[in-house]
Amino acid sequence: MIAPTIHTDRLILRALSLEDWAAYAAAWADPQMTRFIGGEPRPASVSWPKFCQAAGLWALCGFGYWSFIDRETGRFLGNGGLARFERGIPHLDGIPEAGWAFVPEAWGRGLATEAVGGFLHWADDQGFPEIRCIIAPANAPSIRVAGKTGFTQIDEVENELGVSLVFSRKRP
Repeated sequence: MIAPTIHTDRLILRALSLEDWAAYAAAWADPQMTRFIGGEPRPASVSWPKFCQAAGLWALCGFGYWSFIDRETGRFLGNGGLARFERGIPHLDGIPEAGWAFVPEAWGRGLATEAVGGFLHWADDQGFPEIRCIIAPANAPSIRVAGKTGFTQIDEVENELGVSLVFSRKRP
């Protein structure tokens, strides 16, 4: 399966492609972007397999990650969607995991809520009964996005990313 294109008011959510690679690599090399996601900027040699993994989820799982593109400028602003990362967290076993990340220049504009709302609407149309996500406790902006898009906290776990809050959203 190839990622469907989703249009929101200000964004285009489209399949990750090689044309996104340079912007993706630059975004994930930014310590601000990775502050709550692993805590360390990623060199290109680490970002490349993650980029391929995000794109490859579609063929394996029927869901995956999108590039978040500014509708007005065509600029790559981030990426996210639904994943199966096999993190060893029982709370995520068999349930698609939502994730999102934006370049710092896009923060504070409601774009994450818009993007997450867009792909959750798609997930609802596909019949997924539940979506979960994990968020670092200090990542207050993402916790707000989760709340605005229907997630509620169900637990706290420790994993390779450190302590994470686990959130769940049932299909309306």
